[in-house]
Amino acid sequence: MLRHGTTTRKKSRPVRLAAAVVTAGLLATASGCGLLSGEEDTPESQNGNGSVEKSTITVAHLPSIDVAPLYIAKNKGYFKDEGLDVKIEQAASGQAATQKMIGGDADIVQSSYVPFLMAHTGGAADLKIVADAVSAAPDTFVLVAKKGGSVKSIDDLEGKRIAVSALNTISDTIVKSAMKTNGLDYENVEFVQTSFPDIASAVAKGQVDAGLLIEPFLTMGAEEHGVTPIADVATGPTKDFPLAGWGALSEFVEQNPKTVAAFQRAMERATEDAQDRDAIEPVIQDTAGIDAATASLVNLPNFHATLDASRLQRVPDMMVEFGLLKEKLDIESLIVAPSKS
Repeated sequence: MLRHGTTTRKKSRPVRLAAAVVTAGLLATASGCGLLSGEEDTPESQNGNGSVEKSTITVAHLPSIDVAPLYIAKNKGYFKDEGLDVKIEQAASGQAATQKMIGGDADIVQSSYVPFLMAHTGGAADLKIVADAVSAAPDTFVLVAKKGGSVKSIDDLEGKRIAVSALNTISDTIVKSAMKTNGLDYENVEFVQTSFPDIASAVAKGQVDAGLLIEPFLTMGAEEHGVTPIADVATGPTKDFPLAGWGALSEFVEQNPKTVAAFQRAMERATEDAQDRDAIEPVIQDTAGIDAATASLVNLPNFHATLDASRLQRVPDMMVEFGLLKEKLDIESLIVAPSKS
């Protein structure tokens, strides 16, 4: 059984700004060496080894802080203990990772839940969710504005231009939710698609009035461009909002139940380890391509392993509310319950 649900961090350190969590395509670059590349894989048969149906699997992810447990599981031998040889590959975004899975180049992938559900409901693939990853902690999604500028709070956003990493994703949707919660007309704004590394600069130069940032870009944006936080959008209806998880094609899950269960168990162990900040900081330096100083400042997301249907249901419900899905989706039908054996 999975022991882990929500987080209880050990050895927490003070943090200056906010948030380390990534949704669809949030981080643009990351280191390709060190812990991020993992141990060099040795050629092995794709066939099972007796304990699992498929012993060598490929897992793809977008470069982000929230995949740190994957590397903990590999570096500490948790996958090996389960009879798995996990080959890890990076993708540019959650959408790209999902496409690798659909194209047969990856067995299990990490992404924000939005592109997973969009691909599933759009008929691109029959998907299942095999493990949770992260949810939003306080200050993990932060709207920033130019220091000393006209936008000083979320109440000033109507009629303004807001930079987000991508359109029709969790990035603009969570801003809409925050505006709606504050009684603002979220349709009376212009969302401008801007890559995360460029948002702080665009805000500082007045190219946009505000921008949505996550770590490490929040810390770097404050230091390099002087942008200042004006609102934490992961509050109220979006408090502890589920952001990303691990998915696979239904066909893979049906054909490889022992393999999926082994992956779940290894990730559960690694997620427990991820509650200790001292253990996770060296890993996130590579998984997010940041230095030790930045890693010590970021506010980590809530790492999860348990797939809680009632909590995850919040994702499709919000997608329906803001027009990303046309009709209600029962998330429980997509969840692969962990094996009790």
